[in-house]
Amino acid sequence: MTKLRLPTDRDDTTLTLGDRSVDLTNLRKPFWKTLNITKGDLIQYYADVSRWLLPHLHDRPMVMKRYPNGADGEFFYMKRAPRPRPDWIRTCSIPHKSLNVIDFPLVQDVASLLWMVNLGCIDLNPWYGRCDDWDRPDFLHFDLDPVEGADFQRICEVALRVREMLDTFHMPSYPKTTGSRGIHVYVPIRRGPLQKEVWGVAKAIALDLAARFPKIITAEYRVAKRPQGRVLVDYNQNAWGRTLASVYSVRPTRLATVSAPVSWEEVQRGITIEEFRLENMRARLRELGDLWKPLLHSDRFDLGPLVTALKMVRVRPPKRQSSVA
Repeated sequence: MTKLRLPTDRDDTTLTLGDRSVDLTNLRKPFWKTLNITKGDLIQYYADVSRWLLPHLHDRPMVMKRYPNGADGEFFYMKRAPRPRPDWIRTCSIPHKSLNVIDFPLVQDVASLLWMVNLGCIDLNPWYGRCDDWDRPDFLHFDLDPVEGADFQRICEVALRVREMLDTFHMPSYPKTTGSRGIHVYVPIRRGPLQKEVWGVAKAIALDLAARFPKIITAEYRVAKRPQGRVLVDYNQNAWGRTLASVYSVRPTRLATVSAPVSWEEVQRGITIEEFRLENMRARLRELGDLWKPLLHSDRFDLGPLVTALKMVRVRPPKRQSSVA
C-alpha cells in the first residue's frame, strides 16, 4: 500500500506527487456522521488501495457521481470533466446522440484518483470500454438485484446459476459484491463486438436464465411487473453509457460498504454485503491481494460467434405453413 498519509489536523492540504500537486479540501468534513468517517478518511482509503484499484480504471472514461455533503446528502451526476482543473488531468472525448462531444475525465494515477475523490465522488464509475475504442466493451456483465422479498442468500443462489450458464459457453466469470444490495458478475471479452451487440448477448442470456429458473430469476425490466421474491438479472447495465461501481469502490450506504471482489467459493459458502467495508477492505487486500487481477491479464472470451449466431436467429425467415384445402 502507498505510504501517503493525509493530515488529520486541518481542513485543507496540497499534496505533491512527483511533478503534480493536488489540492484536497474539507478533509475533516463528516461523510458518514454515525460512523465518524470524514472526507479525509475516504480519500485516505482510496490512496491506500490505489495499487490494486488503478489498473482496473486505467484508460476508462469516468462518470462522476458527486456527493458534496457526504453519503447522507444529495448527489448529482457529472460526465464532463469540470473546469478549472489541473492541466495534467487527461480526458476522453465521446460523441453523444445530441451531437455534443463530452470530455470524460480519466483516472490514470494516484494524483488523478485523489483529485476525483476530492470532488465528492464516493464510488467510482468507469465506462465499459477503454478510451481508444470506447464503443467496443471489453466486459460483459450482469447486475443481480433483489426484487422485494428476495434476500442476499437468494442473490448468491442466482449468482451460481448465472455462473453455471456462463460455464456452458466456456465463459470465464468473476463475481463481486455491488456494495449496495446485490452481486455483479463480469465476463472479460475480447474487444470486437460493438456495445449494442454485447448488450444483445447479455439480454439473450438473461432471458434464457429467467425461462430456466422462473421461481428465482426475472429479467423483466419494468419494475411493476417483476414478481416478488425473484432476483433481477439486469442485462441493461450493458446499454449505452451505463456504468457500474468499480471494484473497491466505497458505496454511500449506512455502513460504508465496498464493492468487493469475491471468489466463487465464498459465494457458494455464503457471504453478506456488510462483510466488506471501508474499515476492513485494506486488511483483506493485504491478505488475499486483488482477486480480480486475472481480469487484467487473462485470455478474454471471444464473443463474436455468439453475436453472429444471434444475428442469424433474428433474420431467419418464418417457416412456411402448409395450406390444406
